[in-house]
Amino acid sequence: MQDVTTPEDYEELIRVIHDRYDDMSKSYQKIAVYLTQNPNDVAVLSVNAIADRCGIHASSFVRFAQSLGYEGFKELQALFQRRLSTAAPGFEARIKALEIELGARADRSEVGFLRDLVVRDIASLQDMLAEIPPKSLSEAVSLLERADSVFLIGQLRSAPVVEFLRYILTMLGKRCVLLDAGGGLATHIARTIRKKDVLVAVSFRFYANEVVNVVEEAGRNGVPIIAMSDSTLSPLAKSARVLFAVPEHEYTFSRSLAAPMCLAQALTVALAARLQKNDVNPRIPTVTGK
Repeated sequence: MQDVTTPEDYEELIRVIHDRYDDMSKSYQKIAVYLTQNPNDVAVLSVNAIADRCGIHASSFVRFAQSLGYEGFKELQALFQRRLSTAAPGFEARIKALEIELGARADRSEVGFLRDLVVRDIASLQDMLAEIPPKSLSEAVSLLERADSVFLIGQLRSAPVVEFLRYILTMLGKRCVLLDAGGGLATHIARTIRKKDVLVAVSFRFYANEVVNVVEEAGRNGVPIIAMSDSTLSPLAKSARVLFAVPEHEYTFSRSLAAPMCLAQALTVALAARLQKNDVNPRIPTVTGK
């Protein structure tokens, strides 16, 4: 990493991390993602505990801090501790509170799995509500409202999110094109997107290559992009006009779609309210309804 002025506060530190991220080693990039996604945990845990959660040796965290001009990790950690005094409760704190409220999981039965997933989804939704900037929601809805056509891309675990968006947007009367991986034409169809359209891209770690490539090319062509990903360090971030970072706090059996689907629904409900000039009770027509 190149020499930089040592950041003096949390906001400056995050800006430096974003600026230097592409030049970092793979291990430093992994550390950077953990720091940006889990600031409250970084403030209260020991470097060894953080290293265990990240899967990287604690000495790498010390060297990472020193590469930014700090004497050691504790000096970098102090920025996170100062931020914590005014921050909302973190993901792990929300989980602990919910486990106390709902009853900690004591069994490994099917119901136990359900309880564990519900607790984590509730915490994830609460976290998203606290972290998503209202300005970003408003800007994204404005882009959807003005767009001639809405192009959608999301693959693997992200596919259900864009399928849902296609259904709702179509029922609202918006022209939609789903860039489906089937047939190998997604990249070619994406080249027909114009500046009057909008591209909605959904991709989480580990990012689908085709989604990243489409987003980067569309960004170079001046297409407005709404991206939903897991981090502000996502490869989608640099090209996005609006980025919604919905962190995945640990890699489990499969990413829960509770928070991304809720965000997708919030965007479409807000869009419906504008299109129908009804911010009290917006509705979409049903396929079988009369």
